[in-house]
Amino acid sequence: MKALDTNVLVRYLVQDDPAQGRKAASFIEGAATANEQILVSNIVLCETIWVLDSAYGYSKKEIEEVIGKLLLVATFCFENKDVINSAYEDYRSAAVDFADCLIGRLNASLGSEPTTTFDLALRRVPTFQML
Repeated sequence: MKALDTNVLVRYLVQDDPAQGRKAASFIEGAATANEQILVSNIVLCETIWVLDSAYGYSKKEIEEVIGKLLLVATFCFENKDVINSAYEDYRSAAVDFADCLIGRLNASLGSEPTTTFDLALRRVPTFQML
C-alpha cells in the first residue's frame, strides 16, 4: 500500500502548480493502473479539507463534493471508511467542521459516550454533548 501527504492530495485536486499537479496525478493514476491502494489517513483528509477551505476558499458545498468523490475512488483507502462516511453525513447535515464530526465519530467507534464540548454548533451532532 502507498500513502500520500496532504500537499500531494491538494496538488492533485487543485492543480494550481502544473509541475506538482502532473506529478501528483501520475502517482495516483499510476497506482490506480497497477491496482494499488493509496492510504488517505484521517489527518491528511482533515488537513486537505482545511486547506481547501482556508487557502483556496472552497465553499462547504464544494468541500462536500470533494469528500464524496474521494470516498468513491477505489484507489483511495481510508483508516476508518465507515467512520468517515458517518462523519461525512454529520458534516453534510450541520454547520460544523469536518474534523469535529470525525472526532465525534472516532470517539464513538472506540466506545465512548458522546464527546463533551463547549462548541454550541455541535449540539445537533449526535456524537456530542454540551458541557
